[in-house]
Parts: sequence; structure tokens; C-alpha cells
Amino acid sequence: MTHAAYASDHVFTHADRAHHTQARDSFTVRQFGTVNAASARNQANAVSAGCSADDACRSVALSFQIVTIAGEHTHLNAVNLSDAVNKKCTGCQTLAGAYQFVVSTPTPFSLDADAQRKLADIHRRLDELTRSGLPAADLRTQVDGLASEVTGVLHDAVAHAPKADVKPDVTLHRHLDGWPPVR
Repeated sequence: MTHAAYASDHVFTHADRAHHTQARDSFTVRQFGTVNAASARNQANAVSAGCSADDACRSVALSFQIVTIAGEHTHLNAVNLSDAVNKKCTGCQTLAGAYQFVVSTPTPFSLDADAQRKLADIHRRLDELTRSGLPAADLRTQVDGLASEVTGVLHDAVAHAPKADVKPDVTLHRHLDGWPPVR
């Protein structure tokens, strides 16, 4: 049995006059098995700086982190953050989105090949969206849709997890920040 596990994922983008468009995403799956304690940190930061309304910048940072842990009395420290900043950047679009999915089961559990295939397809579509150039509001909506799909895949996967007294759980921590402001 592993006694402690740690995962940290971070995506950072910085768009400016030299690099008008910066877009990156991360999609990680960490399967820890049985642990006494786990710490998971997921972060997305996007900055647009020094561009004008006539010459606007676009900075997009998106991070999807999936963590699976097992144990009935596991201590979990989950941190999920995003921050989008426009620095003297009139008309710029800046979006940072951090999506953290925590799957907790009482007994060891692994995502099967079907779940992994579905997650790989969602990852591919996230890559396409990140590079798409969609307006920030549309991008937020579509990325939220992908997050819902991930949640569905994970719920289906834990439905097949070994049964115990404690019910398996899937939790989504979502944090979005952006300019224009995220609603």
C-alpha cells in the first residue's frame, strides 16, 4: 500500500506584442490506488500584456486533472486554481480554466480500457478547442461541456468499481477566470 501520493499540474500562457496568441492545455490522469493521504494541485494561469484593441492578444490556459484514490479513511488535500490577467491589454481575450476531477473509491480501482479510450478522445477534443480561436465565451461553454463528459465517463467507470460499505464518489472542482469576465 502506498501511504502518500502527490500530483501537481500547471499550465501557464503569456501573450504579448511579440506572441499575440498563446494557448496551452494539460490533461492528466493519475491513478494512485490505496493511499493514506493524497495531495493534488491543479492550476491554470493566463496573462495578456501590452496589446491594444487594434492589435489584441489572446491567452488561453486550460488544465484537466483526474486523480483516482482508494481507501476508506484517506486524507485528501485538493487545490484547484485559475487566474487570468490582462495587463494594459485593451480588447484582449484571456482565459484560465482549471478542472480537477477526484475519484474516491473504498477499494483499489483502475480505469478500464474503454474509460481510458473515452478520456483520450475528450483530451483530443480539448486540444482542438484550445487551438481553435473561438471567442472566450464560446470556448468556456464548450470546455464546460467536455468537463461534463469527463464526469460522465468517471461516473460510469466507478459504477463498475468493487463494492464496499462506502460508496464510490466523483467530485469536480472547477475554477474559471477570464477577460472578458467569466460568468
